[in-house]
Amino acid sequence: MSDTQNQFTVHFWGVRGSIACPGSETVRYGGNTSCVEMRVGGDRLIFDGGTGLRVLGQTLLSQMPVEAYLFFTHSHWDHIQGFPFFIPAFIPQNCFHIHGTVAPNGSTIEQRLNDQMLHPNFPVPLQIMGADLKFYNLKIGKPVKIGEIEVENALLNHPGEAVGYRVNWRGHAAAYITDTEHFPGRMDENVLWLARNADVLIYDATYTDEEYYSPKSSKVGWGHSTWKEAVKVAKVAKVKKLVIFHHDPLHNDDFLDRVGEQVTQEFPGSMMAREGLSIPLVVPSAPNPKP
Repeated sequence: MSDTQNQFTVHFWGVRGSIACPGSETVRYGGNTSCVEMRVGGDRLIFDGGTGLRVLGQTLLSQMPVEAYLFFTHSHWDHIQGFPFFIPAFIPQNCFHIHGTVAPNGSTIEQRLNDQMLHPNFPVPLQIMGADLKFYNLKIGKPVKIGEIEVENALLNHPGEAVGYRVNWRGHAAAYITDTEHFPGRMDENVLWLARNADVLIYDATYTDEEYYSPKSSKVGWGHSTWKEAVKVAKVAKVKKLVIFHHDPLHNDDFLDRVGEQVTQEFPGSMMAREGLSIPLVVPSAPNPKP
């Protein structure tokens, strides 16, 4: 068996923004909303709980008991709507450490996850979940330590606030920066700091420049960025691999294929996020064969 204590791998379970969009035109990239898993050393980190979290939960049923660390960027619907359907959270012996900032209105991540499961919106309350759920209020700029892992965060430019994350482990780093809008004429210092020299940068590129700056239906102020801005960040921050993320639900597989071709021309080695994609930053070493 491989040594899972020496791995750092990023897995994509949901790559869409705004709303899940299953159908014949989204088969190749997937239709589930944001959920990214990182297996770092022997630990499991999960970023956001969109509908992709339900799919991840199904795969974890064969790995009970499970302990994992969940980090929410914010609590807009597309980032939390999978949590009530995360089956491992209903199973005793499992343990989940759940992190999120306090919202501008003062509500904690626990309160917001609880509220979406109250009547008349959902049939059962959060309290029926049988796993050990431990909630933590993140402070902006204060890293979280999990053994050798350091999870940094910074505030992003998004309506109602959102935070981006950077996972550091043994000289490697993966940045998860979604639901952020670039500033006109200047780079976002928080984004550059999170992305600095990262092995992998996952970036919110919901729109094309044509959509973002459209005179008829401008997306300025909606809280999302473009693939051209993603390339700018990747170049300035000197990242190794850029992953375009948080696809607009109106962008079908063929559209995303074309975007991917353009991104690769601008930043060779870049990738379009899709469900099932796995990116190894550190590959587990295989044991030496017996003589």
